[in-house]
Amino acid sequence: MDLKRLMSFAHETALRAGEVIMTVYQEDDIEVSLKTDDTPLTRADLLAHHLIQEALEAETAYPVLSEESVKIDWDVRKKWQTYWLIDPLDGTNEFVDRNGEFTVNIALIHNNEAIVGVVVAPALEYSYQAAKGIGSYKIEDQKVTAIHPRKIPLVNGKQKYSVVIGRCSHSQSLDDLYKRFTNYELIRLGSSLKMCHIAEGKADLYPRYGKISEWDTAAAQCILNCVGGDVIDHQLKSLRYNTKDSLFNPDFFAWGDSEVNWSKFIASM
Repeated sequence: MDLKRLMSFAHETALRAGEVIMTVYQEDDIEVSLKTDDTPLTRADLLAHHLIQEALEAETAYPVLSEESVKIDWDVRKKWQTYWLIDPLDGTNEFVDRNGEFTVNIALIHNNEAIVGVVVAPALEYSYQAAKGIGSYKIEDQKVTAIHPRKIPLVNGKQKYSVVIGRCSHSQSLDDLYKRFTNYELIRLGSSLKMCHIAEGKADLYPRYGKISEWDTAAAQCILNCVGGDVIDHQLKSLRYNTKDSLFNPDFFAWGDSEVNWSKFIASM
């Protein structure tokens, strides 16, 4: 399996999907409908979905699972060893609000692990790509730069954590978690950009409570894993993919600095 080639192909495909998304983004009115689970859907979601699915199926023999796919039964999925997992437009609310913080996510899953990950932020004009054994990179202004997480900075002799969460995230669980930090700042950010910011050293951790699907996390987790970070559940185990009927992730905690004893914070999850 040529992961470098697959990474480059996935990145090119995501860039093309981003161009399609931007044509809708620049329209005067963005029409929004609701799916059966009451999440928003736009024409951009569907256009990107079809473009990506057709490109991946034409180039490779791997099956494709997308947020906008027709439901694929577990009896079929559980036989997949390798498949593409995509979110054609992650952050539809951010797209509708026109704040730019939405992404195209493409991941290649092999043996329940994301081994290729691509995240493109078309409105912000930068992107990320990663592959197992190759590393993680940010692409901006046609420049490709290797990225890495940061060590927790010291401010007045104390570690100061940067915690990144969703724009609308709030819960008692988060409040309880914050109490475990003596010094921290809070950053609100949309879509899979949260994990990518950790991977490139702009934030330190991302706690997530509540429903979030596997296609929302796989590509960005690959980018974070390839720089030594991780995304772990209550049992301190890395998130795995396509291991059960449900496509929802458990609550998780994404971090970048491997020298921190994150388990002391996880106890509050």
